[in-house]
Amino acid sequence: MLDEPLKKILGGTTAKVLAEHLGLHTVGDLLHHYPRRYAERGELTTLADLPLDEHVTVVARVADARVLTFNHGRGQRLEVTLTDGSGRLQLVFFGKGIHKPRHDLVPGRRAMFAGKVSVFNRKLQLAHPEYELLAGEGGEEAVDAFANQLLPIYPAAQKMPSWKIAKAVDAVLPSAREAVDPLPPALREGRGLVPLPEALLKIHRPATKADIADARARLKWDEAFVLQVALARRRFAETQLPAVPRPLTQDGLLDAFDARLPFTLTDGQQKVSREIFDDLATDHPMHRLLQGEVGSGKTMVALRAMLAVVDCGGQAAMLAPTEVLAQQHHRSITEMMGELAEGGMLGGAEHGTKVVLLTGSMGAAARKQALLDLVTGEAGIVIGTHALIEDKVQFHDLGLVVVDEQHRFGVEQRDALRSKGKQPPHLLVMTATPIPRTVAMTVFGDLETSVLDQLPAGRSPIASHVVPAKDKPHFLARAWERVREEVENGHQAYVVCPRIGDEAEDPKAAKKKGREAEEEAAAEEAEKRPPLAVLDVAEQLAKGPLAGLRVEVLHGRMQPDDKDAVMRRFAAGEVDVLVATTVIEVGVNVPNATAMVIMDADRFGVSQLHQLRGRVGRGSAPGLCLLVTEMSEASPARARLGAVASTLDGFELSRIDLEQRREGDVLGQAQSGVRSSLRMLAVIEDEDVIEAAREEATATVAADPELAGLPELRVALDALLDTERESYLDKG
Repeated sequence: MLDEPLKKILGGTTAKVLAEHLGLHTVGDLLHHYPRRYAERGELTTLADLPLDEHVTVVARVADARVLTFNHGRGQRLEVTLTDGSGRLQLVFFGKGIHKPRHDLVPGRRAMFAGKVSVFNRKLQLAHPEYELLAGEGGEEAVDAFANQLLPIYPAAQKMPSWKIAKAVDAVLPSAREAVDPLPPALREGRGLVPLPEALLKIHRPATKADIADARARLKWDEAFVLQVALARRRFAETQLPAVPRPLTQDGLLDAFDARLPFTLTDGQQKVSREIFDDLATDHPMHRLLQGEVGSGKTMVALRAMLAVVDCGGQAAMLAPTEVLAQQHHRSITEMMGELAEGGMLGGAEHGTKVVLLTGSMGAAARKQALLDLVTGEAGIVIGTHALIEDKVQFHDLGLVVVDEQHRFGVEQRDALRSKGKQPPHLLVMTATPIPRTVAMTVFGDLETSVLDQLPAGRSPIASHVVPAKDKPHFLARAWERVREEVENGHQAYVVCPRIGDEAEDPKAAKKKGREAEEEAAAEEAEKRPPLAVLDVAEQLAKGPLAGLRVEVLHGRMQPDDKDAVMRRFAAGEVDVLVATTVIEVGVNVPNATAMVIMDADRFGVSQLHQLRGRVGRGSAPGLCLLVTEMSEASPARARLGAVASTLDGFELSRIDLEQRREGDVLGQAQSGVRSSLRMLAVIEDEDVIEAAREEATATVAADPELAGLPELRVALDALLDTERESYLDKG
């Protein structure tokens, strides 16, 4: 059976390496470890035309074969010389690998050989090639069959090369016939998909390219459908849960807040707010993903939802990924609300409520007061970090949970906070990293999606340029001049660096003195320069190109109070240039900041650069973002920066980002183990499969929520979800 341990079939050593290095423990694990590509032995190559470093197949006759010893007679190698009339080629076999070829490859024997061409002692050779002996002078059919064979190349590990994995797969392949097919027969037949056992045989040992296509099509459907069924069951479970409806209340806190606003909401904000208010009024929990461009006004939409819940006597919690962001949200929300944030009891006639901050580094007295305000209901809105999830945090009546920057939270953390309501609270998830539709359906498939794609009035365009510091140093000098010009015009600037820079000096390096050490260090620097650091850059700028300007630093290792003080000074215009790490990536709102210089920009991802850039141009003056890099023009990193500079469309950039990174980065650990199960499905390319699978899954679950009539599908679901995760899916 497929759950049989590999060590029973393959022996302890191989099974141990497969388990430790590739995470493969059972027969089923190995059968689902698919080849990443197929090498074609290809057209037959004459010995005169052998290309170096390529896989070739040749037909030739053995001219000479001899066994040589080395290492004082302790080692043996077999050297075989081939000829095909056009040239000569040497084969070499070592160690125990010489026994069979020594017997097979005798002078005069004709055979086919396949392997990678290398050079040794200025002669071309194949080391340990695969070969097939040819009978007589004919055997042309055998030649064609061997030469055109598709060789599976597996994702491998150093101690487990692809060919060893292929041998292990051969040992377990007969078990593929016992694979339980999770797809309902009607679905499989309706879509013309091959049965699962056939797909497994064809993916591992295809006879033709058509076999590979059939197998891929089928296995993609398995992954898409089983995952979408898990998400559809979760969505269905949500509709069965009770929640306290929180309908809109007239003349309450929300109306008082709207009346204070010095601007009108965008059409997009109004539309998304209506979707949220409709959800909040129902008697089952809202589950909505709010995604939008950087600066599209998501926080305003979330705040209005929180105020609507407070109007109904409930409480709202906003969960932020970092303390800096939690403090920033707390500050901006209390500023937006003014005296409305200084209220007494919930739903009080004075239209006010208390807005409290709760983070892990708060002092004991402040923390105790915040906890008291939550449990008594004095605080209608709480903003915090993971500290909100702790057991000792109790709410009077939690009605709405807003999770900011969802991609930093797993499903489990989300659920831990939601379990704090008397009934499951409504959930609004926000992300400032635009997500392609297919990813939203795959990663956030248990949420309804709202998109804010319109920037509020008064937001200015951002010009972005790549600054090639190595090729054109004068461009970097000009970048600092542009920063000075922005400051002289009454604006402020950010300089972003990949590292903090207070790492201890390497004691070995410190001991090296003299010119030789300097030259060696310079060579190392050129070869592999460490990323630019906040503390170093700030010092250089303050003494050099930005001398005379008020330059301060901000990074994650500073004390929370110090970070907050720096941000306050920057927001108040008392700092001209803030040199920071990515702590400013999300949520920091200083409309007067118009310029950003990102050092070593190639070390950041596409979405991260887009996020960072969104910190400028937040006021009426246009924004400027300069992406500094030492990468050459031909490098992929430069192409990535060029893409960021060429468009402000976050959805387009997120597609580029996903195409350039491994899917696992997007779907893996950041969500939960469920999402890292995709081996065959490519989220961007397989949009049609994902959409169709989602529709089929929704219909399947609606017809049979418990999947009672589909035991094979239940088995596949159990394999996808461990017991803990299944409970999360059931619980919602």
